[in-house]
Amino acid sequence: MPSIAIFGAGAIGGLLAARLEAAGTKVAVVARGPHLAAMRAHGLTLVSGEERVTVHPGLAEDPGALGPQDYLVITLKAHSLAPALPQLRPLIGPRTSIVAAVNGIPWWYCYGLPAPFADRRVTAVDPDGALWEALPPSQTIGCIIYPAAEVSEPGVIVHTYGDRFSLGEPNGARTPRIQHLSEILIAAGFKAPVRPRLRDEIWVKLWGNMAFNPISTLTTATLDLITTDPDTRETVRAMMREGQAVAEKLGVRFAIDVDKRIAGAAEVGRHKTSMLQDLERGRPLEIEALLGAVVELGSWVEEAMPLSRAILGLVRQRARMR
Repeated sequence: MPSIAIFGAGAIGGLLAARLEAAGTKVAVVARGPHLAAMRAHGLTLVSGEERVTVHPGLAEDPGALGPQDYLVITLKAHSLAPALPQLRPLIGPRTSIVAAVNGIPWWYCYGLPAPFADRRVTAVDPDGALWEALPPSQTIGCIIYPAAEVSEPGVIVHTYGDRFSLGEPNGARTPRIQHLSEILIAAGFKAPVRPRLRDEIWVKLWGNMAFNPISTLTTATLDLITTDPDTRETVRAMMREGQAVAEKLGVRFAIDVDKRIAGAAEVGRHKTSMLQDLERGRPLEIEALLGAVVELGSWVEEAMPLSRAILGLVRQRARMR
C-alpha cells in the first residue's frame, strides 16, 4: 500500500482523509492547533447527508516525522503554498507524486506546453520560482476539486455536495502513478477521472471563478443574485469572454459556452463564493490564482482584458481595505 500524506487538513483535506480511511486506505494528516487536538482526542468525523463516520488517520504536527511519501496531497489555498514550503519539503522525495489539489492557475501550468510558453513561470502565483523548484512539475499530478465541505468544528467535516476530483498529468499521459491514484480515490467513493487535457477542465472551473469570486467580494452578493441581476450578470459574462479569448490562444478548448457555464453557477443558488467567505472571516483572499494569473496570461498573448484588469485592481484594493 502506498504511503499517502494530506497536507492542509481543512475541509477538502479532511473529506479526503475520512473517505480514504473509511475505505481501508491508510493516510497521514499533517495538522496543527485545535483541529489536531480534536482529531487526536476523538478522531476525524465526516458528516455527509445522513452518513456520519469517525476515523482515526495517522496524525502529525511535524512533517519531518513522516518523511518522504509516495503521494503527497496538497489541499491549500494557492497563496498558502509558498509559506508552507519548509513544512512540505520533508514529505517530498525523488519518487514522491505531488497531487496539487489547488484552485486556479497552478504553478506548474506551463510545464511541457509548446513554445513560446514552454516552462514559463506564472509570476502571479510563483513570483520567485520557489514553487517550481520545491514542487517539481515533473513530479506533479494536477487535481481539480469539485466537492464542497466545511470544518463545522475542530475535528468535524461537513460535506455538502460533490464527489469528483479530476486528475491529469501535465503532459496528458496516463501513467501508472495517476492510474493507481485514480483507483484509490474511486475505491473511497469518489469520481476520479483521468483527463488527457486537464487544462481544458481547469479553465472551465476557473472561467466562473475568475468572475464570480471577485464580483461577489466587491458586492457581497451570492451566486443567485449575481447570475440573475442584469448588471452583474453582464459583467460576469464580459469578464468570462475576456478569459476565454486568453485560454483559446493558449490552446484550451471549451466544451461548453459561456451562458451554460453561468447557468451552472446559478443552479448552485444562494451560495457565497469562497473569496467572499474568506473576506468575511478576515482571511487572505485567493485573488492571484483566480484572476491575477489570468490577466498575466492575457499579457502573454496580447489580450488587453480591460474589464478583468479593472476588476482585479478593485478587488486587490478591497483586500487591502479589509
